[in-house]
Amino acid sequence: ITHHLLDEVEVTEEVNVSWYQNRAREIIDELLPEKSVVVVGGTGLYIKAILDDLNFPETDPEVRAQIEAEAEKIGGAALHKRLAELDPAAAMAIPKENIRRVVRALEVIEITGKPFTANLPREDSTRYPHAQQFGLKMDRKTLDQRIDQRVEKMWELGLEDEVERLIGEGLLEGKTAQAALGYAQIISAGMGLSVDAKTDTKIATRQYARRQETWFTRDARIQWLEPSTHEVRLERVLASIIKS
Repeated sequence: ITHHLLDEVEVTEEVNVSWYQNRAREIIDELLPEKSVVVVGGTGLYIKAILDDLNFPETDPEVRAQIEAEAEKIGGAALHKRLAELDPAAAMAIPKENIRRVVRALEVIEITGKPFTANLPREDSTRYPHAQQFGLKMDRKTLDQRIDQRVEKMWELGLEDEVERLIGEGLLEGKTAQAALGYAQIISAGMGLSVDAKTDTKIATRQYARRQETWFTRDARIQWLEPSTHEVRLERVLASIIKS
């Protein structure tokens, strides 16, 4: 199966949801006449940007610079608290550690005068009306164990060495990469802001999984599959697609 949108940008480059929306739709529209397309991922806003008519306000360098300066002054936690006051739904979806996204949400609020989530579309405005969505549910205890195992594997495969090498070579300047789970925690540990990057990554990933659950459960279009064998889940998905 051919995979797309892997190794698209360098670690030094920044990526945002508007870029992803355009790039993903470009590939999907090219493939759809001849093939079925399966989109796999867990970032709710990015999935929604593909499916729905989500428009993104233009950026304002002055407004963004002002908010970034404020972030430097008061810290990410305080800035996230301000977002929670202005747009609780956005604050729930955006982790306080992801300063870049918090700044962007506040920038949109400042530019439009409306909550960041007010720019999200209604669910009847989908670009791909025949698309079907499936979500996998797992009990929290098992999910936490799987997350811990994955983080352990990331460290075994050399994530810490990779991040330290990129920092040493002066390549880890892109804000997108700096905010990635694992990268952000290792960077914080290197700055003396944390004593255990691996544990922090496990905690941050569990928190991210909770936010994913909160985000996706609001979308009534998603068909949820309970824990079962891979074969049973696949059969249910295929049966639903064939039936439709």
